[in-house]
Amino acid sequence: MAIRNACKALLVRDGQILLNRNLNTIGDMAWGLPNGAVYYDLPGGGQNRYETLEEAVVRECLEETGYTVTVRRLAAVYEEISMREDFRTQYEPHAHKVHFIFLCEVLDVPRGMPTELDTDMQGVEWVDLADMDTLPLYPVVVKENLRRMLDTEEALFLGSKRED
Repeated sequence: MAIRNACKALLVRDGQILLNRNLNTIGDMAWGLPNGAVYYDLPGGGQNRYETLEEAVVRECLEETGYTVTVRRLAAVYEEISMREDFRTQYEPHAHKVHFIFLCEVLDVPRGMPTELDTDMQGVEWVDLADMDTLPLYPVVVKENLRRMLDTEEALFLGSKRED
């Protein structure tokens, strides 16, 4: 099993954050959510071989959101490890990930529809930052530390989590 780097983007403007809107289709394997539950996560995805972390987040944002972005700074790092044998068997590339979260800036209007959506992804939404407390944003550690990531200039280590 390999460890996968995931590059995620914090895209904030005019008091709103751009998020991926998802519909859980894999039952309780996705953060314990019931099948059919709506949840949100940050745009981004896996780093390709020979691609820098910054190149990966720029590419992933264009693919998932249609926006061209530029990286401002690393905001946080978070490690996620699944201990569930059924998840490891079925979703091996996602069983051990290190998330690199970058504060990015949108450079243009969307170029149209996203070209590559994640498995559960329905689209993207600009959401008011004031509504973040009630929004099902995952992983939870990102939601809990969103304000800190935006308010500090230092990169944060959000810890490592083993999920049973």
